[in-house]
Amino acid sequence: MRGKTMVETAEIGKAYDETSPVVSAVGDGQFHLWYWHSDEDGAALAEAMRRITRKVAGALALEPGERVLDAGCGCGGPAVQLASDTGADVTGVTVSRVQVAQARARGAQSEAAGRVRFEYGDYTELDYADASFDAVVALESLQCAPDLPAATAELARVLRPGGRIAITEFSRERAMTDADAARFAASIGINTLHTLDGWLDALTRAGFDIEEYTQCGPRVFGRRKWKYLDHVDALRGDLTATFGAAAVAEFEDGVRPFFAPAAEHLGYVVIVAGKPHDSGPAGDGGRAGDGG
Repeated sequence: MRGKTMVETAEIGKAYDETSPVVSAVGDGQFHLWYWHSDEDGAALAEAMRRITRKVAGALALEPGERVLDAGCGCGGPAVQLASDTGADVTGVTVSRVQVAQARARGAQSEAAGRVRFEYGDYTELDYADASFDAVVALESLQCAPDLPAATAELARVLRPGGRIAITEFSRERAMTDADAARFAASIGINTLHTLDGWLDALTRAGFDIEEYTQCGPRVFGRRKWKYLDHVDALRGDLTATFGAAAVAEFEDGVRPFFAPAAEHLGYVVIVAGKPHDSGPAGDGGRAGDGG
């Protein structure tokens, strides 16, 4: 399993190496979904993306000086935003070397330059000591994990007792069939498409106590297509001038499967959980790694 995980992780990193430059330009360094309040909400795409990061920061109640791990940090936009908005010290890890370089450049140019750092690393095998962080953030990254129980156990290990974890993930809704779920996951390159209950169970099995969760899919997937594509259309000239027509076309081909399911098939969950004060490494309690 370990060898299989490493091979799959390398493939994930390679995919992000190839797509990150264009995706980062489209989202201004944000590498996750968006949140629009209504069809009339005129917020730009990057601002709608930053709203997701703000929801996570608010739910975690981050404070100045707290040590935060951004597991699967993308191009650094969320980590820089968290550090800038809350005063926390944020460490981001990603399996994409291109993303590490982009994130470091973004962090160095930000007002939070002294409080963000980015490293190449696999969140299923981190180099940090037990209890290194006060909080963990995983924005749409656990759904990519080749071994979800190993990933959640590792994040529990590096989180201090009493610390908090917040995840945002796609969720499978009742209207989606097994075949449609498998087809969608394969088309966008994710390994896991859980229901909300499945995500809650994955965290509980890793030893976390669930504290808060919300399903905000109607404001995420429900308004995804025309708002997102309008933004890309507005940027098309600049994107083509920077990356070339072929790269832009490849990007558009890559995101097209994402818009295939109906809104009622997909949800978007934000979950906050805590590591009990009496937990040992990896959450203890005998539950970490029991299943997914």
